Amino acid sequence: MNHLESASFRHPSRRQFLTAAGTCIALPAFESAAGRAASAALAAPPKRMIFLGFGWGVTSETWFPDRSQVGRAYDLPAGLAPLARHKDRFTVIQGLSNKFSTGAHAGSTFWLTSANQFAEPGQAFHNSVSVDQVAAAQFGTATRYPSLQLTAADAGESGHGPGLSLAWDQHGKPVAGIDSPTTVFHRLFSADGMPLEARRAAIAGRRSVLDTVREDARRVGRGLSQADARKLDEYLEGLRDIEIRLAKEEQWLNVPKAKPPLDEPAGGLVGRAEVQAMYALIVAALQTDATRVVTYRQPVARLLSSLDLKIAPHDMSHYTPGERMEASQKRDLAQSELLAGLLDRLAAAREPDGSTLLDHTCVVYGSNIRTIHYLDNCPTIVAGGGAGIRLGEHLVCPDKTPLANLWLTLLQSSGVRADSHGDSTGTLPGIMA
Repeated sequence: MNHLESASFRHPSRRQFLTAAGTCIALPAFESAAGRAASAALAAPPKRMIFLGFGWGVTSETWFPDRSQVGRAYDLPAGLAPLARHKDRFTVIQGLSNKFSTGAHAGSTFWLTSANQFAEPGQAFHNSVSVDQVAAAQFGTATRYPSLQLTAADAGESGHGPGLSLAWDQHGKPVAGIDSPTTVFHRLFSADGMPLEARRAAIAGRRSVLDTVREDARRVGRGLSQADARKLDEYLEGLRDIEIRLAKEEQWLNVPKAKPPLDEPAGGLVGRAEVQAMYALIVAALQTDATRVVTYRQPVARLLSSLDLKIAPHDMSHYTPGERMEASQKRDLAQSELLAGLLDRLAAAREPDGSTLLDHTCVVYGSNIRTIHYLDNCPTIVAGGGAGIRLGEHLVCPDKTPLANLWLTLLQSSGVRADSHGDSTGTLPGIMA
């Protein structure tokens, strides 16, 4: 029995049954009931969110539109020229800043959290919850994976700062990411080789271990100092997160993974080909409803290498007119071409009601650093009908408008319950569709 069949069996609202003396008799089909079933089948597709972040910023002189050209009547700058065919499907936003971007090149560490890093005695590095994980807490209840985190194999060379991906959980701890397209493919579509009963027993075993550890923690917790008690609480929060993941895993034990709508990526992809493969997998994950929230911390050093640019990302970001600036501009063009390809894929993927995947997806593309060491005016593009904002425009916010105001706006416009995020002071005015 597949997932859809089991769901219909548990909720037989489309066909009513009479049962007596061990007999199951189906009622005749009624036209009104058929109409309701058809309407249910064509229910509005779910909202989805994609966050694409990169380090080292952009080439300020050729990536940002002219600030005097606002609204729909603006010219695409050279760095965004490859996106021309999608101009009506995205909005460029200027003036957003993150005051907590304290690291010179930490382009993604605080991008989605808009919070300050801190470390307390006896505790590890903290951040705050990232906007994708706020969305995943609501969107992820209906999918196998609440969210999918993709990251760069060259994260250390791509100006990303601390963290394992773009995502940070509700406790401000880094969420692990996958840096190989092949691994992503198998996570999404390869069947687990372990028999069902063995998988069920493994989950039970892990629960038993958690129970033992929790009991030990309670005994250890008696008489601890205040600092040690906080450390123990942090540890117990981690155990609760593991329990939640186990419950989710158990929920989907009997549900086979979807058939892959694409071939397995080749191994060893680097740079441009690597990003293309990840983008294709993002679309496949949304198409099969494996998840509805995706983040991707993108490679920069490997992208430069694949473009035959013999320059270190750090040197490129400290550009002046000449070779360094030309490399930065070539990087911008390549990233814009790749983004255009992703939007092509999303616009081509059809929903059951005839709309496109892009119609119901919010795609955010940007960085927490403008260029060099400048942390104001974070490069920001928002695309797709799922964003719930006006598209096809160039919006210039007052300088130093909190980036978190955009995150709060997108959460609320996507139907996520949120009153604030990070250092937000409110939503962005006049941007809602």
